[in-house]
Amino acid sequence: MDLEVWKADRDGCKGERSAFVETIRPIKNDFLASDNQALIKTFGRPDRVELVDRSQNFFIYYLEPSPRCEGSEAEEEQVLKLIFRLNAYSRVSEVIITRLNPGD
Repeated sequence: MDLEVWKADRDGCKGERSAFVETIRPIKNDFLASDNQALIKTFGRPDRVELVDRSQNFFIYYLEPSPRCEGSEAEEEQVLKLIFRLNAYSRVSEVIITRLNPGD
C-alpha cells in the first residue's frame, strides 16, 4: 500500500484510495489499540473527526470521493469510509469500513 498516494488523496477526491480497500480489509484489526498519533503517522490527518462525547471520537477517512470533493454529487451515506473509533485514551477500539455514518 502506497501511503504517500493515500495521504495525497484528501477526502478521496482523486479516487485513488478505493484501490486500497481490499488491502485494508484483512489488516484493519491490526490497528486496534493503536493511538491517534500512530493513525496520523500512518494515514495522515483524518478527512473528518467526529466527537461523540468526551469519552470517544471517530477518525474518518474517505475511500471514495466525499461530498466535499469538487463536482461530487454523492451523499454522505453513499460514500465508503474507513472509520476508527477512539476511546477516552485516544486508542483505537473499533475499525470499520462502511457507508454509514458513525453512530448510525
